[in-house]
Amino acid sequence: MEGKARRGPSSNFIKEIILRDIETNRYGGRVHTRFPPEPNGYLHIGHAKSICINFGLAAEFGGLCNLRFDDTNPVKEEAEYVEAIKEDVRWLGFDWGDREYYASDYFEQFYEYAIQLIKAGKAYVDDLSPDEIREYRGTLTEPGRESPYRNRSVEENLGLFERMRAGEFEEGSRVLRAKIDMSSGNLNMRDPVMYRILKVPHHRTADKWCIYPMYDWAHGLSDSIEGITHSICTLEFEDHRPLYDWFLDELNLHHPRQIEFARLNLSYTVLSKRKLTRLVEEGFVDGWDDPRMPTIAGLRRRGYTPEAIRNFCERIGVAKSDSVVDIGLLEHCLREDLNKRAPRAMAVLEPLRVVIVNYPEERVEELEVENNPEDPSMGSRRVPFSRVLYIERGDFREDPPKGWFRLAPGREVRLKSAYIIRCEGVVKDGRTGEVTEVHCTYDPGTKSGTPEGGRRVKGTLHWVSEAHALEAEVRLYDRLFLRPNPDEAGDFIDCLNPDSLKVLRGCRIEPSLKDAVPGQRFQFLRLGYFCVDRDSSGSNLVFNRTVSLKDRWAKIERKGGP
Repeated sequence: MEGKARRGPSSNFIKEIILRDIETNRYGGRVHTRFPPEPNGYLHIGHAKSICINFGLAAEFGGLCNLRFDDTNPVKEEAEYVEAIKEDVRWLGFDWGDREYYASDYFEQFYEYAIQLIKAGKAYVDDLSPDEIREYRGTLTEPGRESPYRNRSVEENLGLFERMRAGEFEEGSRVLRAKIDMSSGNLNMRDPVMYRILKVPHHRTADKWCIYPMYDWAHGLSDSIEGITHSICTLEFEDHRPLYDWFLDELNLHHPRQIEFARLNLSYTVLSKRKLTRLVEEGFVDGWDDPRMPTIAGLRRRGYTPEAIRNFCERIGVAKSDSVVDIGLLEHCLREDLNKRAPRAMAVLEPLRVVIVNYPEERVEELEVENNPEDPSMGSRRVPFSRVLYIERGDFREDPPKGWFRLAPGREVRLKSAYIIRCEGVVKDGRTGEVTEVHCTYDPGTKSGTPEGGRRVKGTLHWVSEAHALEAEVRLYDRLFLRPNPDEAGDFIDCLNPDSLKVLRGCRIEPSLKDAVPGQRFQFLRLGYFCVDRDSSGSNLVFNRTVSLKDRWAKIERKGGP
């Protein structure tokens, strides 16, 4: 379904399942979901979809949604990630109230449940090495083989498991496994590992534990303990559902319904946490919040709004099969939102000096310029106009091509909200021959906003007054990858875009931006949407390009779809 636009309400088969459960009183009419990230990295746009689904469905049905950290692997987890995740969820506009939980809160309870399975003859301690366990597991076409330790007595298993907890054994020497079916067609049911030995401090429990539950063991138990009704997961957990059900049934616990949906796949993007971690750790990007990253922190720093991301998640809907969504739709949702809320400003990224030779040298006018034509309530601002200005170097051609409507010798253009000017000549660098200055005349009877100023020309340029302009750094971000599906490359690093970041220094911006603060968003006329970066300090302003103005998706939507 790549490129497909949804213009009405999106489909949501999960909602239909919940409605049926309410009608049949399956959970007493309750709806209780959870968002369960592992704190081993920063959240990305794919997690945003899950956040919107879980919190959104709970809100729609008057239910609750927990934030639970599935912190079962201390090797990769850090408190930094916990705090970043909470910030991201709040920024997206969701609140978990007092329902912040951790799988580590339940470690003692998990242990007691494991004892219960051992006593029932449904779990055993295995001495096979990790490689041997993989070998004994079999393949999709060949059944597995039973471990020689599978039929230990209950008493021996209880003793060994207690000694595992006490730290008597080395890492990798023993595990606790569920005793299910080594010939099952579902590999997840072939005596899966429940506990492994890890002598690593945990970010919350410190050195209290040296055995840690596996995700499949902990996840369903956490859902049950918290009274979750609908455990919403991505499709890769569909094959794990029989195991989820088996653990809860064997322990006779409250049993949520697990529902799987297709995860988000986005063109020109990788959403594997392992690959994102590699980008950060090997220095291909400048941290988890690099504006080229698909992390929520990176999108926020780049200038995305939570409203645009929520709208995007609503429009792509909830599907049962995997597909790739065009990143252009995400950018379109952002443009739609920023077009309504972002104030306009003028900035010149590659300045070319313009001298209006017939404009009085000491004169400065304060011109009235609208802040946002989409929202008159945003009012207007006053922008200084003087004899010497800057325009974009790309807006002037000494030898223009056919159809050129910008500035050239003998040609006229209008300066935005100001006057019509005409190019009369140029000044060049004697050594390089490069144009360093353009000399123009202005027509004083063409002032914008006046009855006599309505004469039309085909080109309108943005500009800033040299004497009043502020200097700024502008970072032009492009897509991080050159290929629509970087995961198909032998090594996804090979298709990184070498031009994904271009830094422009010495840019000139209008003086109204002097008090701009990090996170504030603007539309720079004719250039795109920009956001003040956190690297800004005082008068040293740094702007990130959030997204360009060009939007092919707007045309698609007007035509009713591709």
